[in-house]
Amino acid sequence: MVKLGIVIPCYNEEAVVADTAAEVLGILGDLVQREVISADSFVLFVNDGSTDSTWQLITGLHSQDSRVKGLNLLSNVGQQNAIMAGMMTVRERVDAVVTIDADLQDDITCLEKMLGYYSEGCDIVYGVRESREVNGYFKRTTARMFYRLQRALGVKIVDNHADFRLMSRRALDELAKYKERVLYLRGIVPLLGLRSSEVSYRFRERKAGKSKYTLGKMLNLGVDGITGFSATPINYIIGTGCLFLVVSFFMMLYILWSFFVGRAVSGWTSIMLSMWFIGAMILLSIGVIGKYIANIFAEVKRRPLYHIDTFLD
Repeated sequence: MVKLGIVIPCYNEEAVVADTAAEVLGILGDLVQREVISADSFVLFVNDGSTDSTWQLITGLHSQDSRVKGLNLLSNVGQQNAIMAGMMTVRERVDAVVTIDADLQDDITCLEKMLGYYSEGCDIVYGVRESREVNGYFKRTTARMFYRLQRALGVKIVDNHADFRLMSRRALDELAKYKERVLYLRGIVPLLGLRSSEVSYRFRERKAGKSKYTLGKMLNLGVDGITGFSATPINYIIGTGCLFLVVSFFMMLYILWSFFVGRAVSGWTSIMLSMWFIGAMILLSIGVIGKYIANIFAEVKRRPLYHIDTFLD
């Protein structure tokens, strides 16, 4: 049977931790009873530097039920790093890990479906939101734009997938090879190239408290997701510079013509020629410098060059 670990990052989640633990443990107990997972499966709460009583509640839950584990981080490092810390802490103790947010807006009842795909040989199972009606219009619209923009800029990403996913130990071992400091798991996990599947679910209302994912944090995550996985913006800058250079050539012909036929006022010709030509050269220069920085950027990340599927010795 599968030994499963459920990793739940928490930041100031005192309002939901107890209810979340009760619901998750209930589902774990049912799966154990039906022999879907092993009896030593557990849930790991990762306290991401909370300033409320979240850690005290986790400690209390652990003392009441040995299936509840706790990982207390010294400071707030952000959701992505907290998830990574939890997964790397338990990866050698489990067969598979499921990550989910503490508010349980992602549907934990999909767990059995995920395990079904895992038993069929999938190393990664993505939870995909089929409906976001509980979110406001602004958040739904910006989320769609965010996914489309990432795809347009060459980021390999699963639509409407956040951080609700199952990963096998093999997938976790491959993920451990990624040493970058700016984590964007939604972009990294698809790069592993392992067999995967998707489980759709309806996004639920938050039971209590409020989301800690502010607009600023969402924007930062979006920028990290694009700049960490794509040099396309730099290519756009180079393309724009080339376009300006071509336009500046035709503008030069028009400006010189205006000068010779007497339609240009004194000083206009030199200013216009300088502005168009220098503007094009500045954009091209930024693009070239950006290309060098992009290469340095890729090197310092130290991402693995390959992932081995099978080795026959």
